[in-house]
Amino acid sequence: MTTLEYLVAGGLGLALAACSGFRIFVPLLAASLAYLSGFLAPSPGFAWLGTWPAFGVLATATVAEMLAYYVPVIDNFLDTITTPASFIAGTLLMTSALPDLDPVVRWGLGVLVGGGTAGMVQSGTALLRAGSTATTAGLGNPILATLENFLAVAGSVLGLFLPLVMAGLVVLLLLYLGGRFRRLFFRRSSPPPANS
Repeated sequence: MTTLEYLVAGGLGLALAACSGFRIFVPLLAASLAYLSGFLAPSPGFAWLGTWPAFGVLATATVAEMLAYYVPVIDNFLDTITTPASFIAGTLLMTSALPDLDPVVRWGLGVLVGGGTAGMVQSGTALLRAGSTATTAGLGNPILATLENFLAVAGSVLGLFLPLVMAGLVVLLLLYLGGRFRRLFFRRSSPPPANS
């Protein structure tokens, strides 16, 4: 493979991994459809993702996940279990997009880049939902769920057709989230000002 092909494959993996931080199953379903249609070829060990049974399971899980985020209380509960699940999905998506690499390198990049990106995006959405729940008593959560559903679908489609553009947007999102997390961490860890 050429350098450009590796960059495109990495951009695709990064884009889909980031989208799994919004919704776990949407980018997995997009990858499955791309493999089934022949638009993409699965890398070694991921042929199962391009099968009809996998497509059926992922389609069902996608609809269930998207609808569940509109149910009060369940949406916040889902955030507690989807953070580790999005890390796994991001790892699989990144690894499946990187062909012709040593397995240790592929899985290493999958865990660090794919899993890390998905986990960071999911953590950001979980904090946003917690803030929405606290400030709007959960009334703003359906709007947030709709936005996340849209970002997961649109991001997955863009990732398939314009992987390098989408990867650039993901890098900008990660830089923004990193800054927000750093400010949040330092705000909590700094001692309160002394009263004079």
